[in-house]
Amino acid sequence: MAELNKNIPQIPAEKFSFIHEGERISDKKFDDKPIGYFKDAWIRFRKNRASVVATVIILCIFLYAFIAPLLITNHDSRFMDDTYARKPSRIAWLRDNLGIMDGGVSREFSEKNLIYALGLGVAAEDWEGKGNLKLDSAMDSPYQPVLEIGDPETFIDGTRQEQTVWPGRIDSYLEVGFVYKDIEQHQLQDILAWQEATGKQLLYPLIADNEWCVDVNNANYWYKTNARLYPVTVNEWGEATRLKYKENMVLEDNYLRDADGNPVYYKYWGGGSVETAQYRIRVLYYNWFQYVNDGALPDYLMGTDSVGYDLALRIAGGIKLSLLVAVSVSLINFVIGALYGAVEGYYGGTLDLILERISDILNGVPFIIVATLFQIHLAKKLGPVPCLLFAYVVTGWIGTAYRVRTQFYRFKNQEYVMAARTLGASDSRIIWKHIFPNTLGTLITSSALVIPGTIMSESMLSFLGIVKLGTADATSLGTLLSDAKGIYVNAPHLMLYPALVISLLMICFNLFGNGLRDAFNPALRGVED
Repeated sequence: MAELNKNIPQIPAEKFSFIHEGERISDKKFDDKPIGYFKDAWIRFRKNRASVVATVIILCIFLYAFIAPLLITNHDSRFMDDTYARKPSRIAWLRDNLGIMDGGVSREFSEKNLIYALGLGVAAEDWEGKGNLKLDSAMDSPYQPVLEIGDPETFIDGTRQEQTVWPGRIDSYLEVGFVYKDIEQHQLQDILAWQEATGKQLLYPLIADNEWCVDVNNANYWYKTNARLYPVTVNEWGEATRLKYKENMVLEDNYLRDADGNPVYYKYWGGGSVETAQYRIRVLYYNWFQYVNDGALPDYLMGTDSVGYDLALRIAGGIKLSLLVAVSVSLINFVIGALYGAVEGYYGGTLDLILERISDILNGVPFIIVATLFQIHLAKKLGPVPCLLFAYVVTGWIGTAYRVRTQFYRFKNQEYVMAARTLGASDSRIIWKHIFPNTLGTLITSSALVIPGTIMSESMLSFLGIVKLGTADATSLGTLLSDAKGIYVNAPHLMLYPALVISLLMICFNLFGNGLRDAFNPALRGVED
């Protein structure tokens, strides 16, 4: 046995003193508040930067859907102008001050098309009907549709003929030019009063219906043309000479004039009485739009869709409708799948076998067939949206039920569950209090991914023509894509904006779901890194 160390220094007794003598010592209260389950999940979620950024983007998209209709005040989502259908973005203030969002599209002009386009600006400034104006006299006009003209390019076409084109850009809204309108007499007086009040010209001289007017329904050919729509000049013997393009060329007008040579702005077009008499007029459509819309300019943040609705408002409505359908499907399938899977996994045995065979039978029914049958037989009675919800719910909950069942088989024989059962906890308490929280991480992730999946499948159904959710009041993102599928080459914005929104929703909900999975994973509770 080792000897004791006897080399201990002698410490005087007065060196010792009692600590906390006479005090009552007890446990101190924690200064920090306890961290609950959801607070701990939130702490972990906000550390995932990708998920936080995705959440912010989702919120921005959601806010846009509700704020856009409030900010766009010159018209609502039901306003439609088919004359301005398929037009790109245009904001008049930005066009005039910054030169952006001018409604312009790139174009290669042939000779007669360039004269036609430049002539629109000339005609817009010639409201007095003087005629015989130079082509370059209206280049600075606010109604001149041609934005840019490049140097001419020459090439040999398929018929081995030499052709010349001028690359450039044109304002697709001003390109509409002039149109004919049939109005009643009282409306004619309103137009004259509107012109007087606003200082904007609406009425323009009518075009004569003669041999130099080939297309009588086109109000833009105000100058004399031959049968091939090339501009001509006519001498005193009635002989026409084709005009070649020059910057300062003079176009010979073909206005309808009275016996005194004054231009005619309206003419009787039918009707029996003063109140019902119809008059034909020729108007500049850009100003006509303002006249019929209380002075509002044709400003469209994202352009117009295939039929003339404001695309920005249609996308806002599409986001709301698509998210409403997707979130409703996710919640309904979550509830049904959680109940079904919990019963299967907890009780097991014969009940589990019976319920599994039922879900197997339902899972064998093709979703497209279900959606098609519902749309054919129930859409007229219930509407397309409820029918689409039913189609998703018929089999959509099976995946959630399978995941819940798997998790219940994993956790139901754990020690803490057996302890709760031993202490007399009821089946419902064990299911929802002790086992179900352990499945939330997986379920929340899958439920979050149901939302973009539903949006994509709805887009597929709309593309195939099975579902049509587009109305005057609302539409879906899938319907917008379906409407753009045949015309997106000439109007790419119709496909670009809805596709961008769907892509952002797909990516962001995926990242959002991954963040929720990690945040609600009980195994990571209390883990800092």
